[in-house]
Amino acid sequence: MGEQWLAGGPATGHIEGSIIGLDNVRTGPGAKVRSVTAGGAALMVAGDCPVGEEDLADALDAVRAGRWEELTYWPGSYWVIADNGRERVVCGDLAGLRPVYYAPDGTWATDLRRLGKPLVPDLGLAAARIVARSDHWPDRSPYEGIGLVPGGFALLLPAGQGPWLVDVTSITPVEDLASGAARFGAALTRAVQYRVSAAGELVGADLSGGLDSSAAVVLAAQVGQVHAVTYTDGYTSAEDASFATQVAGHTGVAHTIARGSDEVLPFSFPAGQPTGLEPAMGAALFEMDRAYLAPVAGLPLHLTGHGGDVVLDATSSVWVRLLQDGQRRAAHRQVVAYARMRNLAPGPFWNSLKETAALGRAGALERAAKELEQNRRPPAQGVSGWSWCRLGAAASWLTADGRAQVAALLRQAAADTSQPEEADEGDQWGALRFTGATARAWAPYAGALEIRPVHPYLDNAVVRAAFAVPAAARRGGYTFKPLLAAALPELPSWLLGRRSKGSFTPQRVMAYQHHRARLGDLLAVSPLVTRGLVDHTAVTGSLGHLGQGRTPIGSADMHQMLTVSWWLAGTHSPAGASC
Repeated sequence: MGEQWLAGGPATGHIEGSIIGLDNVRTGPGAKVRSVTAGGAALMVAGDCPVGEEDLADALDAVRAGRWEELTYWPGSYWVIADNGRERVVCGDLAGLRPVYYAPDGTWATDLRRLGKPLVPDLGLAAARIVARSDHWPDRSPYEGIGLVPGGFALLLPAGQGPWLVDVTSITPVEDLASGAARFGAALTRAVQYRVSAAGELVGADLSGGLDSSAAVVLAAQVGQVHAVTYTDGYTSAEDASFATQVAGHTGVAHTIARGSDEVLPFSFPAGQPTGLEPAMGAALFEMDRAYLAPVAGLPLHLTGHGGDVVLDATSSVWVRLLQDGQRRAAHRQVVAYARMRNLAPGPFWNSLKETAALGRAGALERAAKELEQNRRPPAQGVSGWSWCRLGAAASWLTADGRAQVAALLRQAAADTSQPEEADEGDQWGALRFTGATARAWAPYAGALEIRPVHPYLDNAVVRAAFAVPAAARRGGYTFKPLLAAALPELPSWLLGRRSKGSFTPQRVMAYQHHRARLGDLLAVSPLVTRGLVDHTAVTGSLGHLGQGRTPIGSADMHQMLTVSWWLAGTHSPAGASC
């Protein structure tokens, strides 16, 4: 299959290929594109979308009127480009799996190399995303001077003007779980089954044994042939493989369990491993992926459960939202019940959530900036709820210059009025975009493994149906992921009753020990270290503690630090490179 990309704007005129009715738009030979023009309006859909030609033609009325959000209601995962003569709009999906990058001159592209701009990594932003999560800067790409259209937004290009962003999320809320469950079930079922039916042959699927991938396999098996694959090793929970085997037996799908060894532990970064244009958390797991995905290489598609945690569940941000809305009694009742069910002390948990609600988004970011500037950390809490911005262990690795740069970026984010101020809204969109970016950045690795991943939980229709249900209703006090059970009651009760969830933390800890010397060398040449943002002694000290199993705190931060450092050191010179 050829390259799948789209590009337009002043800097793309030299690229061959165009779309009729949409001048100055270029496309790669592998892009699946359909377009329609009539009455001064033009519309193009590219990607995985089962919309019919008649529906495309009917949508031209929305194009003429500038109702851009209506162009994102179809099933699937795709880009849309539309033009009504007054303005042009370009957008991907709500999760950001289908990216759109852009420059100040109005040049845009779905592939960074097609912008015709120098690709200079933004080291300050890279450090900030390791220290304080990535969701505070949703409109920034990893490169200086290049923007990224956030999931849920579109790039608007008015004639004769510069680019700007417009919101196309368009979520119509329902009252409760029961009101939205059927719609969500129908959306997820269609997202899985239309693809499997269209393939018309054996397809692959992840089957971790968790609810998300298991539900996708059950739905896929109803309409086609599936080969499910599961990874396990000496560090994974035996419960994961047990549930995966049960699901495979229940559905009758082919099932392969790959048993990994220490040779495929994370962070091996073997010679010849592909790299992408963005840092990818999955880069650290390449050998593990290669071990279990080999049996399904070359199949027409591969189903995953990515995004299920985001759309099916919610975090303790829902109780912060209740406090923001003045519903103190309801929040307190739910928090106490939640804490007691898990043998936690309700008091510290409750106080943490109250403080978060009182600070608000801007206040939390401002406080984090001050903590960095003053080189102090908040006291450790035994139990802590959700926060707008909790500095991770990586904050202790920053130099004075690194702290100053990250603090400045946090203040910039605090002043961004385009982000939701409601805790549950901000949390779910941040988590969705992070998940979309993670899946997007894994694409080069999928290509090397001959895997064509499909992420039905990230489809616009599925996301909208889930986010229409109040986040508090998706947060199960007594059940796990209650939306799934309500939406798909035909799933087996023994599956819906699972309460645990697997983790790769043990593998990471062993990998820190197994690859300690090589990882220390990698950190030594990381541009984050050589450019003076991260202190080498501090970060390698943490690596040593993690490798000895002394503490799990900072494991996720170290994962990010290592993958970003490998990406920076291995694919770009410190001075940047022109594409």
